[in-house]
Amino acid sequence: MIVYSATKREFIDDVRSNKIAEIIENEVLRKLNRNSPRSETLSWENSLQYMSQVLWDEDIPASAGVSIEYNLPMTNRRVDFILTGKDHNRNDSAVIIELKQWQEAKKTDKDAIVKTRFQHGEKETNHPSYQAWSYSALIEDYNETVRKESIRLQPCAYLHNMKSGDVLNDPFYSHHTGKAPVFISQDALKLSEFLKRHVKFGDSDNIMYRIEHGVIKPSKNLADALASMLNGNSEFLMIDEQKLVYETAISLAHIAQKEKKQTLIVKGGPGTGKSVVAINLLSELTKRDMLVQYVSKNAAPREVFKKKLTGSKKKTHIDQMFKGSGAYTEVEANQFGALLIDEAHRLNEKSGLYGNLGENQIKELILGSRFNVFFIDEAQRVTLQDIGNVETIKSWAQELESEVTELSLVSQFRCNGSDGYLSWVDNCLQIRETANQTLDDIDYDVQVFDDPNVLRAAIVDKNRLTNKARLVAGYCWDWNSKKDKSASDIVIPEYNFEAQWNLTEDGSLWMIAEKSVEQVGCIHTCQGLELDYIGVIIGDDFVIRDGIAVTNANNRSSNDRSIRGFKKLLKEAPEKARKVTDEIIKNTYRTLMTRGQKGCYLFCTDPETRDYFLQLAARKEETETTSEPYQDLELPIASFDNAMPYKTHVPIYDLYAAAGGFSEQQNLEECSWVELPDHINIKDDMFVMRVVGESMNRRIANGSWCLFRANPAGTRNGKIVLVQHREIEDPDHGGSYTIKLYHSEKTAIDGEQINTRITLKPDTNAFGYSPIILDNPEEDLTVIGEYLGVIG
Repeated sequence: MIVYSATKREFIDDVRSNKIAEIIENEVLRKLNRNSPRSETLSWENSLQYMSQVLWDEDIPASAGVSIEYNLPMTNRRVDFILTGKDHNRNDSAVIIELKQWQEAKKTDKDAIVKTRFQHGEKETNHPSYQAWSYSALIEDYNETVRKESIRLQPCAYLHNMKSGDVLNDPFYSHHTGKAPVFISQDALKLSEFLKRHVKFGDSDNIMYRIEHGVIKPSKNLADALASMLNGNSEFLMIDEQKLVYETAISLAHIAQKEKKQTLIVKGGPGTGKSVVAINLLSELTKRDMLVQYVSKNAAPREVFKKKLTGSKKKTHIDQMFKGSGAYTEVEANQFGALLIDEAHRLNEKSGLYGNLGENQIKELILGSRFNVFFIDEAQRVTLQDIGNVETIKSWAQELESEVTELSLVSQFRCNGSDGYLSWVDNCLQIRETANQTLDDIDYDVQVFDDPNVLRAAIVDKNRLTNKARLVAGYCWDWNSKKDKSASDIVIPEYNFEAQWNLTEDGSLWMIAEKSVEQVGCIHTCQGLELDYIGVIIGDDFVIRDGIAVTNANNRSSNDRSIRGFKKLLKEAPEKARKVTDEIIKNTYRTLMTRGQKGCYLFCTDPETRDYFLQLAARKEETETTSEPYQDLELPIASFDNAMPYKTHVPIYDLYAAAGGFSEQQNLEECSWVELPDHINIKDDMFVMRVVGESMNRRIANGSWCLFRANPAGTRNGKIVLVQHREIEDPDHGGSYTIKLYHSEKTAIDGEQINTRITLKPDTNAFGYSPIILDNPEEDLTVIGEYLGVIG
C-alpha cells in the first residue's frame, strides 16, 4: 500500500500550495484507519519541503514518480520516499530515500547503530544507511516482480537538518554508507546529482504500481531456515528494532563475561521476530565461544527445532543447544555464558513433572548465566502457572545483581505484517478497545464459517500447498483418544463433526508431523510456532452475550492443566479467579488466532458468538469500477462495425495506450471511432486523442479531447504537433512522444535545407516546463500529427 503517489510535478505543486501534509494525513486516515499525531504531520511538512527543493532540478524529469509512505511487504514498516523512473540506459529504477529530522548523531561500538535525540530523550537506533539498505533489500527479497523485471533499487538517506556528517560517515560505518550513501543539509545538490544518475527519464511504465502490486513470495518459516541460520547464514534480514536488539545483546554478552552480569528483557507481540533474533543470537554467541543455550518452557518449538536439525548436527549437540526452562534447578552460578529464554511469559515457579523441584525458574535462569535474554509477551500468558512478567524478572535480576536493559520489538512479520489484524483480534476478544473494529483495508485472509466441516475442508485444502495449515481449538473437550485410539474428542453433534486431538505419538511435533492436519491441536502444541493458515474452533469457554464477551473456565475440559487450581482459587478469591481465567481464555484465543502468517479461519460453537464474528469480519463490498476511457466526451463513440469511417467518424485513441509507441497503433478495425460534429470537414487522415498535462494550457486545457491530422506535410514551424523521439520524454506522462509548439533551425548542406536543431516549446503559464531541444533531430524523430483544435 502507498499512502501518496504522484508525479514529481504534482508533488512539487502540492508542496508549494502547502497541501502536502494535509493530503497525506487524509490518506493515512482513509487507508490506514488511524489519525496522525501532530509530530508526524510536522515531519511531513518539514521533510517534504526539503525534498521538493532537491527535486526542483530540471534534469530530474517532471514525470518521474513520487511515492510516500510505502508499506514494506509482509511487515508494518513504511518507506518514507521513493522516486521512480528510468536510468540512462532506460532501465526501470527506484530510489529509496530514508528521511530524518535528526540534527546530530553519536557513534556507538555496535554495528549499524548510532545514538541520537528523539522526542523523549536520547537513545540508540539504526544508522540511516542501514535502515534504507535493509528496506531496499527487504523489497527485493520479498517482491518477485522487482527481481524478475529487473527493477533496480538504490537506497540512500537524507538528513536535511544535520550540519555535520562526520559521525554518520565515520569509517566504522563505511560498510553501510557504501551500500546507501547518506546526505546532510549542505548536500542537497549532491543528492540531486545522485537522483539524476538513477532517474534520467520519467516513470512511463508505472514502476511503483508494479512494485506495489507485485507478486510477493511466501514468507520464510523459522523452523525451515533453522539449520542454515545455525551455520551462520543470514536467512532473515533484521530491520529496525530487531537489529538494535541483536547488536545490543551481542554487546551486553561481552560486557557480562568480563564485568557485571547482564539481563536483557525484550518485549514483543506475535510475529515481531523474537524467535528469529533468539536463534541468530544462539548462532553468533556460539561462534564467539560462549556456552549458550536456547530455553523455552513450551516443548513444541524445541522439539520442532530439534527435528529440523536432525542430520545436520550430532544429536548430543542439538540436545545441548535446546533446553526446557526446568533444566536449571541445580546449575552452578554463572555456569553459562548466555541463556536465551524464548516465550518467557510461560515460565513457571516450580519445575519437574509434579512441580516439586527448584525454587523459581526466573531466579534459576538468571543465577545460572552471566548473560540472559528474556523474550516476553505478557499477553500470551495462557495458564494459571505462568509467572513470566517484566516486573518479576526485574525483581530477581536486582536481587542477583544483574544489570537490566529493556528493549521492545514492534516490527510485525506475521499476519502479513498487519498491526491492523492484531488490533482487530484484540478488539474482537475485548482484550482492549481499538480503532480496528472492521477488516477494511487489512490485507489478511479472515473467514468465519457456519459449519466446522467446511472449515476443516478449507484448512485441508490450504495445507496441500506447503503443509503449513492446521486446525486448532480451545481446550473445551476431553482428550478421550489418549486412552482409546478409536474415540473422538471434539464432537459437535448438530453438524455431525468429529475429530481427535493431536496424536500422542506426534506429541510436540504435531505442527510438522505428516497427516497431522487430520487432527486438532491446542495451545500447548502451537504456541511459539507459526503456519501459513490457522483454523480456530472457538468453544463455549468464550461466548458473546448482548455484545459482551463472557468467559467461563467451567466450560473448559477437566483435562486442561492450564487452569489447574481454578476451582480452589474460585472458593478462596472468586473475583481474582474470574479475572485471571478471563485473561487466560482471551489470551489463549489471541495466541491461536495469530499463528498464521497469511490467514485465520474461524468457527464458533455458540451461534450468537458466530454471528458476532461474522459481523466484525465483514468487509465493505468492493464494487468493481472501470474507468470510462472516453469520459467527459459528449460525442458518440462506436465500434468499427457501427461507424462510418472517415465519413462521419474518425479513430479515437487512448493517450496511455499510445505511450512509447504511438506509431504502432492497433488495427483500425480494433480501435474505437468517434462521430465528429457536422461542421467539420472530415478527412481520412484525422484522429482524436486526449491531451493531458499543463504544458500547453494556454491553448489546450488539461484533459481536452483534440483533433489531429496525421503525418502533416509542408512546413511545421509555429504549429502545434504531436511528435515521437526515443531521446525525449513528455514532462506530464513520461512517454517518448509529446505535444508542443514546433520550431526548426535549418542549414543548407549540398544545396539542401537540413534540420540541424528542433525546439519543442511548451505554451503554458504553469511552473517548471522547459523547451525540449533536439540537436540531432533527423535520427528517430517522427511527426505523428498536427493539432487542429479541441472538440471536447
